[in-house]
Amino acid sequence: MASEDVKTSEKAVSTFVNLAEEAKLAREGVKAPSYAVLSICKSLFAGGVAGGVSRTAVAPLERLKILLQVQNPHNIKYNGTIQGLKYIWRTEGFRGLFKGNGTNCARIVPNSAVKFFSYEQASKSILLLYQQKTGNEDAQLTPLLRLGAGACAGIIAMSATYPMDMVRGRLTVQTERSPYQYRGMVHALSTILREEGPRALYKGWLPSVIGVVPYVGLNFAVYESLKDWLVKTRPFGLVENSELSVTTRLACGAIAGTVGQTVAYPLDVIRRRMQMVGWKDAASIIRGDGVAKAAPEYNGMIDAFRKTVQYEGFGALYKGLVPNSVKVVPSIAIAFVTYEVVKDVLGVEIRISD
Repeated sequence: MASEDVKTSEKAVSTFVNLAEEAKLAREGVKAPSYAVLSICKSLFAGGVAGGVSRTAVAPLERLKILLQVQNPHNIKYNGTIQGLKYIWRTEGFRGLFKGNGTNCARIVPNSAVKFFSYEQASKSILLLYQQKTGNEDAQLTPLLRLGAGACAGIIAMSATYPMDMVRGRLTVQTERSPYQYRGMVHALSTILREEGPRALYKGWLPSVIGVVPYVGLNFAVYESLKDWLVKTRPFGLVENSELSVTTRLACGAIAGTVGQTVAYPLDVIRRRMQMVGWKDAASIIRGDGVAKAAPEYNGMIDAFRKTVQYEGFGALYKGLVPNSVKVVPSIAIAFVTYEVVKDVLGVEIRISD
């Protein structure tokens, strides 16, 4: 990202001259060395803003979803979207609705930045290889190739920030009745490392990787394919001058988010449950406030699937789906639209067809 330090007048003049020279080179068809770096920084910034804005807007639903996913089945406190939100408000107040949101934003900003940037770079590389293989310089990415680019971007971004996601999950389910309180992201990280070891920071990583393909991959593939289809067919007068309106792009993002989250949701439930394993001072929602039947321990992804279905039924794999559905549609849509709007404001020109 660009430095936040205040530049001196002399430095500002020097920078202006350099930019003028780069503009001259660009007009002559030559890209200055810093041109690509500037475009990368702008793309990363746009992705970070998109992720932070979208997640903050739906933070209460995000927290409720996680609580529904991991709560002890023998001591139900949250039973539906409306009841759950009211219960959080009544027992924890307004701040309770946004518990864990700070850590989520700290995670999602770099995650989204890396994800969007990785997708554009992967798309360019895959398109170049595809054009070379087919011998057609005008060839465009197929939906399957977009799926591969989206999956690669999702895996890279998720792996880079997974420890923060694991910590965020635990911070989110803490309540005032929890026996031991993490005081924040740094304190939670250090405590987990000390008590459970470094491998604990990657609990639930495998189902996350598997879930990336349908979730992130389909999000990108469906969204980009819908945009291309609308531009080419121009149905119902939705496209003018080969440009989609913000409302149309919002609808495309909503559809893409719905498809991706529905297919991958059971893996998300298993991931969250695996993240809670080994937490000796687990939040009361997991322990069940001392009830006779404690939540089961899991010895891996397959064991978690088996025990979840065995003890709670197949429907347990979709606990929290309703608030997630309400959340993910505007979240994904806002993320895509915000990303493109910020790119336009910054003047970023990163087109797959370039």
